[in-house]
Amino acid sequence: MKKKIEMKRNRYMLAAFVCICLLFMNSYTLCYAGNRDNAPKESELYAKSAVLMDADSGRVLYSKNGETALANASTTKILTCILALEYSQPDAVVEVSNRAAAAPKVHLGMQTGQQFYMEDLLYALMLESYNDCAVAIAEHIAGSVEDFAKMMNQKAREIGCKDTYFITPNGLDSTDEHGFHHTTAYDLGLLMRYCIMQSEKAEEFRILTATRSYSFCEIASGRSYTITNKNAFLDMMSGAFSGKTGFTGNAGYCYVGALTREDRTYIVTLLACGWPNNRTYKWRDSQKLMQYGIDNYKKVNLKDIKIDFEQIGSVLVVSGQGNKIGEKTYTDVEVGEVYGIDELLLAQDDELRIQYEVEKELHAPVSVHTNIGKIRIMLENEILREYEIITTHEVDEIDMKWCIKMVMDLFLDGI
Repeated sequence: MKKKIEMKRNRYMLAAFVCICLLFMNSYTLCYAGNRDNAPKESELYAKSAVLMDADSGRVLYSKNGETALANASTTKILTCILALEYSQPDAVVEVSNRAAAAPKVHLGMQTGQQFYMEDLLYALMLESYNDCAVAIAEHIAGSVEDFAKMMNQKAREIGCKDTYFITPNGLDSTDEHGFHHTTAYDLGLLMRYCIMQSEKAEEFRILTATRSYSFCEIASGRSYTITNKNAFLDMMSGAFSGKTGFTGNAGYCYVGALTREDRTYIVTLLACGWPNNRTYKWRDSQKLMQYGIDNYKKVNLKDIKIDFEQIGSVLVVSGQGNKIGEKTYTDVEVGEVYGIDELLLAQDDELRIQYEVEKELHAPVSVHTNIGKIRIMLENEILREYEIITTHEVDEIDMKWCIKMVMDLFLDGI
C-alpha cells in the first residue's frame, strides 16, 4: 500500500513538473529605417486629439489624446454612408420627409415629397456633407433617425469602438439622456479602417469618396444638381484617396482621411483642429502626420520572418510505450493553427521578439494533434502572430498488456 501511495505521489509530482517545464527563448530583433523619435511633438499639432493608424493592421503609429471623447461633426457621415451601402441598393428610391427637409445647413435644399435615388444622396452626403441627405438616408434605411442611430452604435461596437456614441446620422451637435454625440480619434480611425478595408462595400466607399464632382437629378421634376468634393486633401498629397471633413461649433474642424503610398496605407484622424478662422489647420496636421508615417515606417510581412521550428525537434513522452523496455519514447511535432496578422508597419525602434513556449516533456498517453505549446512573434507585450505546436501521432501509456508483450518478445528472442 505504501508503495502504491509513493508511486501515485511521484506521478502527481511529475505532472506538476511537466506543467512548469517550459522552454522560453526570447530572441530575434529586427530594425528598420526610420525612427519614432521623429514623431511630431504634441505642441506641433493644432488638433486637440489626433491619431495616425496603420490601416492594414489597425496599429496606432502616433497618438495625441487619441482616446479622449470629443464631438466629431460630419466625420460621423462615414458610418452613415457605409451602413447605407450595406443595407440599401444604389437605385432605391428615397422620399424626403418633413424632418429631412427641415435639416439645417449645410443642406441640399430638399422639399418634402421629393424623391431621389440612394446613390445620388450618398454622393451629396459625402462630397458636400449635406445634412438633409443624411436624415433622408437614415429614415429610408431604419424608419427613423433614432432607430438608425441604434444601428450606428451597434455597428461601432462590432467594429471595436469603445467610446463612441452617435445620436444623429449627420454629426450635428446633440445630447440626450445617454450622453453627447461623440467619438475618439482612435475609434474614428477604426471606423475609417472598416469603411475602406474591411466592409464588403469598401470598394464602393472608396470610389464614392474619391470622386471630385458628381451630377444627378431629382426623379419627378428632373431638377439637376452638381456637387463637388470638399475634401481638399485629395489633391494635397499623392496617394490620398478617401476622407471626410466636419465642423460644428462644439466640435471645431475635424477630419478623417486615408492615403496609400507604395504598399502602405495610413489613416489620419483629427478632432477639434481649430475653430474659425482656422479652416486650414486640419490640412497642415494631416500632411505632417502622413509624411511622418511615410518617412518612418516600413511594411513587414510577418510570414517572411524565419522561425526555427526544427529546434523544437521531438518531445520526450514519459511512461510511453516504445519498441523495447527501457527505451525512451518521443513524439514528433508540427505547426497547427496560425493566429494573428500577416503584416504591419514598423519603425526602426520597434523590436520584434520570437518567443518559444513549448513543453519539454509530455506524459503518456498522448493523442494526435495535442497542443503542447506556442511560438509567438511579439511586439513589446503584444502578440502579433502565434503558431500552435501540436503532436503528430499518439503514444499510449505503458500498461500491463504492453509489459507482458515486451517480456514475451524478450523470451522469444532468447530461444
